[in-house]
Amino acid sequence: MSARSVASRRLSILAGAASLVVALGACGRVNDPPTSENDGVYVEAGPITYQLQISRELNQYATEDSQYLKGLPPGAASLSPDQEWYGVFLWAKNQTKRSQATTDSFDIVDTEGNKYYPIPISPSLNPYAWTAQTLAPGATEPGPDTAASFGPTQGALLLFKLNTSVYDNRPLTLEIRGGPSQKLWGTISLDL
Repeated sequence: MSARSVASRRLSILAGAASLVVALGACGRVNDPPTSENDGVYVEAGPITYQLQISRELNQYATEDSQYLKGLPPGAASLSPDQEWYGVFLWAKNQTKRSQATTDSFDIVDTEGNKYYPIPISPSLNPYAWTAQTLAPGATEPGPDTAASFGPTQGALLLFKLNTSVYDNRPLTLEIRGGPSQKLWGTISLDL
């Protein structure tokens, strides 16, 4: 083999390795400090890492979406003509070396400062419901082998009733809060 072909082969290998590093560099990025990007970026919010799996309007008459609306408190199942269901499906992981609790303090804020809070869902009636819990080191929410982890969204559900005026006040931002003072730990921009 000539010195020229060896150099050419080495150059090809280095170019391929560089391409692989660039491609993999975008995967699983940590968002530090937490910002409102939502393109698969992990948000470190307090001691837990959160990721938006998907957020979207829910149609209570659609087969898939109707299962997300199970377990609502009495009187909460109806919408007024200017409201819609909106689902935020989250994944969380404890990447520390100690047990840590996920938060149950979320809200959505629009550009006018209007805040929307999740509707409580009974986890005994809805296997997709987000439930704050203590995660062991390396554990995730939703847990493995659960309906939420294997479902189409692969995330646990935060369910909101939004006014249709939010279409005029986009973008929407999910705020993640925690700690004794409910400090803002991180934000995620939501698609609508």
